[in-house]
Amino acid sequence: MRSKSYKQVKEKISEEQMELRAAAQFLKDNARAKFDETVELHIVLGVDASKSEQSVRGNVVLPNGTPKQKRVAVFAGDVKKQEEAKAAGAIRVGGDDLIADIEKNGISDIDITIATPDMMAKIAKIAKVLGPKGLMPNPRTGTVTPDVGKAVAELAAGKVSFKMDNQGNVHAAIAKVSWSAEKTEENARAFVEAVRQVRPGTQRGEFIRKIVLKTSMSPAVRVTL
Repeated sequence: MRSKSYKQVKEKISEEQMELRAAAQFLKDNARAKFDETVELHIVLGVDASKSEQSVRGNVVLPNGTPKQKRVAVFAGDVKKQEEAKAAGAIRVGGDDLIADIEKNGISDIDITIATPDMMAKIAKIAKVLGPKGLMPNPRTGTVTPDVGKAVAELAAGKVSFKMDNQGNVHAAIAKVSWSAEKTEENARAFVEAVRQVRPGTQRGEFIRKIVLKTSMSPAVRVTL
C-alpha cells in the first residue's frame, strides 16, 4: 500500500523522459522522508542475461564519492601490507587469523573484502561464507591486488563495483537526496559511462534501454542523458 505522499509525487511525474539534472532536482525537491534518502540509479540493459558472454560487470570511481562509506576487510599475510590497509581505512585486517575468525563467527559488519593474490587459496575455505553475501574478492573488480592500501583508498574516494542481475539490470546507490543536483548528475553520468565501457562484444542492438532515477522512498523517474 503506497503512502499518500508517494502517490502525490508520482502524479507529478510525466511519462516523458526527464533530463538527468532536472530529475535529480525533482527528487530533491519532492523528498518527503524524515531521513536523508539514498538516490538510486537503475539501468535496463539490452543483453541476453542467459548468455554468460554477455555478462556485464565492472567498477568506477564516482567523482563525488558514495552515499555510504564502505566498511572494508583486507586479507593479507604480510604485516607491512596489513599496516598499509589499516592506514588507508580498512576496519578489519588479517591473514590466517581473520580467516579463522570468519569461519567460526561469520561476517556481518563488512561491505567489501580485498585480498592479496597469495591469500586467495586460503580464502577458499570460507567461500561458502563470503560468496552468498557477495563478498568474495575478485580480480575483475579490483579486489584481488598486491596493493591493498591503494585499493582501500580508492574505495574511500568513491570506487564502486557493479554487476548485472539475472534480468540484465544494473543498480547503484550514487548519492544522497541532500546532495546538490549537480553532484548527483555527475555521479550518475560517470556510472552510466562506466557501464557503457564494458559493453559485451557479442551484444547487438540497443545496449542501454532504460535509465531511471529514484530515492529510497520515491517513485522512479525515467531519465535521458
